[in-house]
Amino acid sequence: MRLAALLALPALALLLLAAHLFHSGAMPLAALAILLAGLLAVPQPWAARTLQVVLAVAVIEWILTTVGLAQLRLRHDEPYVRLAVILGSVTLFTALAAAAFQHPVLRAYFGLSPKPSTESATG
Repeated sequence: MRLAALLALPALALLLLAAHLFHSGAMPLAALAILLAGLLAVPQPWAARTLQVVLAVAVIEWILTTVGLAQLRLRHDEPYVRLAVILGSVTLFTALAAAAFQHPVLRAYFGLSPKPSTESATG
């Protein structure tokens, strides 16, 4: 149950990215985002790292989109705060989805090495 919930985070983040790309007319990239969700079923370290990189790039895309649309609304004297809050939330969610791969359950599922201990060897 916990594994499914943790895998749902990047899956939803990729679907949000695909919807954004589809709306902007980038159909091949939207299809790629949907196909990349299939890597969630590949329990290999490279799959997890690939998804993390894609989600990190998605965070940058969401930030650029938020700034661009907010500036456009400002130029037209339209309200922009709600837009900034919504897209900021999507950005934060995408960042959390990328960080979810550091959770011990996902680390074990993808066969990632355990986090190094922060305790000193001398005690």
